[in-house]
Amino acid sequence: MPAMAALLSQSSPLVTRMAVPSSPSASSSLSSSSLASPVFISPNRMPAASHARARVASRQPKSLTVQAATGDASDDGDNVVTLLDYGAGNVRSVRNAIRLLGYEINDVSEPEDILAAKKLIFPGVGAFRAAMDVLNSRGLSDAIRQYVALDRPFLGICLGLQLLFDGSEEFGDVEGLGIIPGTVSRFDGSTGLTVPQIGWNGLQIVQSEPSILDGVNGRHVYFVHSYRATQTPANSEWVLATANYGEPYVAAVRKGNVQAVQFHPEKSGVVGLDILRRFLGPNRSQQAKEVEAACSKPLRGPRASQLAKRVIACLDVRANDRGDLVVTKGDQYDVREQGDEREVRNLGKPVELAARYFEEGADEVAFLNITGFRDFPLGDLPMLEVMKRASERVFVPLTVGGGIRDFTDANGRPYSSLEVAAEYFRSGADKVSIGSEAVFAAEELMRSGKKTGKTGIEQISYVYGNQAVVVSIDPKRVYVHSPDDVPYKCVKASTPGPNGEEYAWYQCTVSGGREGRPIGAYELAQAVEQLGAGEILLNCIDCDGQGNGFDLDLVDLVSSAVTIPVIASSGAGTPQHFSQVFESTGASAALAAGIFHRNEVSIEAVKTHLAEEGIETRLL
Repeated sequence: MPAMAALLSQSSPLVTRMAVPSSPSASSSLSSSSLASPVFISPNRMPAASHARARVASRQPKSLTVQAATGDASDDGDNVVTLLDYGAGNVRSVRNAIRLLGYEINDVSEPEDILAAKKLIFPGVGAFRAAMDVLNSRGLSDAIRQYVALDRPFLGICLGLQLLFDGSEEFGDVEGLGIIPGTVSRFDGSTGLTVPQIGWNGLQIVQSEPSILDGVNGRHVYFVHSYRATQTPANSEWVLATANYGEPYVAAVRKGNVQAVQFHPEKSGVVGLDILRRFLGPNRSQQAKEVEAACSKPLRGPRASQLAKRVIACLDVRANDRGDLVVTKGDQYDVREQGDEREVRNLGKPVELAARYFEEGADEVAFLNITGFRDFPLGDLPMLEVMKRASERVFVPLTVGGGIRDFTDANGRPYSSLEVAAEYFRSGADKVSIGSEAVFAAEELMRSGKKTGKTGIEQISYVYGNQAVVVSIDPKRVYVHSPDDVPYKCVKASTPGPNGEEYAWYQCTVSGGREGRPIGAYELAQAVEQLGAGEILLNCIDCDGQGNGFDLDLVDLVSSAVTIPVIASSGAGTPQHFSQVFESTGASAALAAGIFHRNEVSIEAVKTHLAEEGIETRLL
């Protein structure tokens, strides 16, 4: 484990040589297919995907026969799997999952390592063109083709599936590995579909032979991508499973020992761990046996059929007055106890609580570091360690926020928000949440009408994909008599104001809600989507800690303003509040903190209620 930690703490060589364009006009489209994306973008246009098949036809696998998945009792006993990590994004969770299941890892450093592998896992991350540029420049493309042609155990994850196809339409036509016929294209968002798809969806398995998906048994798995492949007559023999998001798309492929999935098994909870277990081979740890036992149990509830509404557990983390990191919870953003001592409210230890929520069925876990790296963001080693330790025990997506900004240290050395985010991704985070800096960036965009390419949202989304960037909005309600009274989008308030006002707008704040800014939540959401954000975490100062339900007016306002997913936050007090926000607004997820920390409401109770109300939700 120490050796693994040392390896994972090293900076990616690709990050250090990345040059972000001054105005990445397509930053939001870089969310092609993963939790984090490569950081080297070639300026050269690749050959059209339509020519790919002719170029690689001689290297394609010939007439592979369908076989049972590897990993039965006749396995040769080898406990080493080769991992193709080409130096971009967060693959820590893949590593943690492999080690949890009792296997050791051999990293690919040169093409010969691929050809020598007995089992190869390729957790492709990021943009299609960028990944192919890296694979081609390092001579890895031909090695992958040769390995696959030999019908040896291969598992591609997310972009690792997409790269097997002829090409992708992302940034024009880009040539892929040319192993599976077809072109990867973007989800059609013109019909109101939120893109990227972020969340837990069901699988429709179309092959009858045994496979690594046998333990899914109608349960949800975790997807995060903007691009997808579709089934055609030319590639139908490859298709193992499909999923539906607006239309059917390819969710998994299998031909012989060559397999790949569009979703992230390392982020799909126990179901995903079982998929990896079946690929790796015989159980080599007690945890592997427990995973197998858990997935052999019958499904509790209806089979997964569509994208589920997510229930997210949030942990506000800060140092108490003794310097210990604790989980706390505010009452309208005040995290100190009432009374003479005014101590920071302590509701538990971050890693232990996160692990508990994972076991209870949380779809995601968010860490918000409300001390905010006030002096030296990259020096906040305890929080980085929290992420590392949490990723060893939590196999659903992890988001971290607080201090994701540009800064200069005491020695005058400048750091970009991209470098801060990269450190978190290497420590196990899947997404970063940006707060105050996003407000300032949106204000500048609205003033100038131009993107600079220099804001944290733009840089991080350009490098890691927009699905890796969450913008946290902290608005407060301001009542007005008429929408004409202010230059911001107003709503007709469900509850009149103190002086009988019938309308309200939502003023955005910074610095933990302490400073109001001249921009509304509606306008901010649209601006940050334009800058490259992939998701909105929508808080509400008025509702925070009150337990009276989400601000439905606010959530409906913002979810109607953008085409990216919106997470409703602040105010949950009962399971019914979750069904209300899902039934009344376009929210894709709902988040709670205090009611979970204090055991007032359990995650299981929320999900049971949603299922009873006919709302698709992930059940363990």
